[in-house]
Parts: sequence; C-alpha cells; structure tokens
Amino acid sequence: MNQVILTGTGLFTPAESISNEELVESFNGYVEKFNNDNAAAIEAGEIEALAPSSVAFIEKASGIKSRYVMDKAGVLDTDIMCPRIPERGNDEPSLLAEMGVNAAKQALKEAQLEANDIDAVLVACANLQRAYPAISIEIQDLLSIDGFAFDMNVACSSATFGIQTGYDMIRSGSAKRVMMLNTEVCSGHLNFRDRDSHFIFGDVATAVILEDAEVAKNKQGFEIVDTRLVTKFSNNIRNNFGFLNRTAPENRDDDDKLFIQEGRKVFREVSPMVAQLITDHLADNNLQASGLRRMWLHQANRNMNDFIAKKVLGYDPNEDDQPTVLDEYANTSSAGSIIAFHKHKDDFKAGEMGVICSFGAGYSAGSVIVRRAG
Repeated sequence: MNQVILTGTGLFTPAESISNEELVESFNGYVEKFNNDNAAAIEAGEIEALAPSSVAFIEKASGIKSRYVMDKAGVLDTDIMCPRIPERGNDEPSLLAEMGVNAAKQALKEAQLEANDIDAVLVACANLQRAYPAISIEIQDLLSIDGFAFDMNVACSSATFGIQTGYDMIRSGSAKRVMMLNTEVCSGHLNFRDRDSHFIFGDVATAVILEDAEVAKNKQGFEIVDTRLVTKFSNNIRNNFGFLNRTAPENRDDDDKLFIQEGRKVFREVSPMVAQLITDHLADNNLQASGLRRMWLHQANRNMNDFIAKKVLGYDPNEDDQPTVLDEYANTSSAGSIIAFHKHKDDFKAGEMGVICSFGAGYSAGSVIVRRAG
C-alpha cells in the first residue's frame, strides 16, 4: 500500500465575529420581549416564561467566548435571530464553494502544489448548502481540477471520515493527491432563540491536502500512520430539516428542523466512547499515549475535550497537550479539529506524533494518528 502524507492545510475565517456579550444582549432582549408579550399566559400557567442567558453560563458550559459568522446583523436582530444570506444565481459561485476555494488555495500553497495537481476533491461537512450538484464538483470546477469529486456528510465527524476516505483512495492507487474540505455555515441551522444552544456554533471553512508520499513536494508534512472510524446510532443530536419537510407543511417550521441536542446525554455517552476509541487505536498500533506530542480534538466543548484528553493521557491536559480554538471560533462542526491542527502543528519536530480526532452526531467519531515527516 502507498504511504500517505498530509502536506497542506488551509483556513477561511469570516470577516464578522460575535462576542458572548453581544449574543447575550440580543438573546436577553428577545426573552424580555417574549415574556412581556405573553405575560398573561405565563401568569395563567399556560406557557413557561423564558429564562435569560449570561456570559458566565456560556463560558462555564462550553468554554466558548466568541464565534465567526457570515452575517452578524441578522443573528443579533431580535426580530430575525437568523443570518440573512441572499440566494445567488445559478451562474454565481455558491457560498460554500466560495468559502472552500479560499481555504483550498491556502492548503495548495502550503503543499507547494497547483490546483491541477489534484486528482480528487471531497467536501465533508455537516451542513451542505444543497443536495446537488455537489459542492465539491463546483469547487473542482472553480479551481479547474480534473478527476472527480463528491460530497459526504458525517456531521461533526466529517473531517476524519473524509481523511480516511482520501487515505484509502491513495493507498489503493485510485488517486495520488486528494483535497478534503470542510465548509460550514453552522449559523444557518442554529436556533438562536434556544438558551441551551444559541451560543454553540460558528462559520468557517478548512482544507487538507493528502498525497502519495512518493509524489509529495512538501516533505515536511505529516505521515498518516493509521485511521479508525466508529458509529453508533443516537437521536441525542439531530436535525430534521430536509426535502420531505414540504410534504408535511404543518410541521415544516418546528424547532426540530434546526439543531437540537440532549447536551448532558451527549457528554455522558460520547466522551467515554471517544476516549476508548483513541486508546484502542493507539494500542492496536503498538503506541502509548505517552508518545503523543499533541491531540487535536473536535472543538465542541472544552469540558468534553478535557475529559477525553485526561482519560487518554492519564493526567490533566494543558493547552499544549490539546489546544483550544473554540474560545475564538466556537463549535464549527466538521472543521473544528482541522482548525486546531492548522493553527497548532508547525512546532512539531520530525518523528513527533499526534492524533486528530472528531466526534459528534450519529453518534460518530474518527481518529487519525499522524507523525511529522522529515
């Protein structure tokens, strides 16, 4: 089997950011208006009053302090509380494709490649803008790449599932170079009127270049040592939005057409599952956790990441052991672990090892063991 090396990463960050203070002010303005408008029904016990949010609550629950979004004004407008992103004509680049191209160009530069060097393009994300034509094929066209492309969705785990897919293609010989992108406009599926989740997500795009080691120009990348995936069905993270909603118009605008989760259940069930996945993955490759230089974990929740890293490493992790970007970016679904890797990989020396791990709805989780080449 061909050896696979990760030679480039890219990151597109939206221009607009929302702080916790701004988000809380907007949310609490909505809560006050709702409670005032429904004061009689609340007094009669017909509906429950809404509870306000707070910066302290958000940061304790998640570790998130801000998030980047494609449209700030719509999110903070208490009459809208949703990003306003105008539709584009079919002859214009789609939003996700435009974001992906920006991240792709950075990754290509780091890999010392031109777009026409790429054989395959994968868009692996949780929030696809449309069913077809594939966003990946559109990006392929915008970059003038030959070969083939397709989209895949494994929610927040999409990056590691995408890496394994590209890894398998290269090892089998069906491609020499694969571009894998995570394009996420998570703000579009977030219920900004829900206290338990209104702060969770942000928007971003990331890109990764995988190559057959024999043809790689950047010899200082990261060798893919091994990959592992796991899934287990759960309804505790769900989004029921889809094309069949129009066939049941009476429920089309219900809250379950946006992101919903049972947060405490997710923490209890996913955290130990992910820790065990990484531990078993290392053991099956005759590796010890003590040999890891760093873990780049999915950026969903600081408390989850601390739990997972402590279980794997056997001690309380510090920022160098498992760097955090969710304080700035929030949860960016499939892109989170790749943002962490992109921003915190350059200090690795040849031979040092780490684990890229993503996890989320499904349940799903993926582990990618990497070693610095050179």
